[in-house]
Formats: sequence, structure tokens, C-alpha cells
Amino acid sequence: QVQVVESGGGVVQAGGSLRLSCTASGSAFDAYAMGWFRQAPGKEREGISCMRSSGKTYYRDSVKGRFTISRDNAKNTLYLQMSSLKPEDTAMYYCAAGRLCETNWAPELRYYNYWGQGTQVTVSS
Repeated sequence: QVQVVESGGGVVQAGGSLRLSCTASGSAFDAYAMGWFRQAPGKEREGISCMRSSGKTYYRDSVKGRFTISRDNAKNTLYLQMSSLKPEDTAMYYCAAGRLCETNWAPELRYYNYWGQGTQVTVSS
């Protein structure tokens, strides 16, 4: 079992940057696919990026070229570097550990078992 805790959210102006972190505890962090999801008010939670233990990644088109996912297995930590932020990026961001990260479609909630509480990102215009 894995416990994950997100941090790094905040309020930033459009065009700014933030780096989210997700620290995991428990067993075998490096064996899990790790994903970032977000949920804006009134919308469903969506997968935006994920990374396999092998290092292969996926990005949703809306964040491709602006967000970078990375992981440090020695520190049991997943990161999401977000740049060129837009007001539409405003959401609660969640980290999750699971068993499937495909490189050609968005990570799906049903494959991720372990979730953090989320960290709020607000982008002002």
C-alpha cells in the first residue's frame, strides 16, 4: 500500500510557474505508475499526465509543452513542473499511484488506487 501527499500548490498569475510535489510512503514506489490528475469546479476529474516506472510519460494535449512530469525514485517523490500557466489550469491537483500509464491516452482514474488529498492551484488573469 502507498500513501501519497501533494504539495506546492498556490496562487499564481497567468504565465507563471509552479512545481507540484507528491511524496509517497509505503511499499515499492518505483513499481507503480504515477499520475497527476486535476478537477476544476463543476467538472470531472481528469488525468493530465502520468509516468511509468520505466520513465515513459503521457501528457494531455492541453498541458503538453507546458507541464513536465518527473520522478525521483530514491526520494519516493513525483513532480509536476507547470509553466506558462493559464486561468483554465485552475483546479485541485491530485497525485495518484496505480498500475497503468499508457503513452497514448490519458490516465484513467479506475487504474489508480492510491490518492492524495490534493493541492489547489489558482491561476489569476
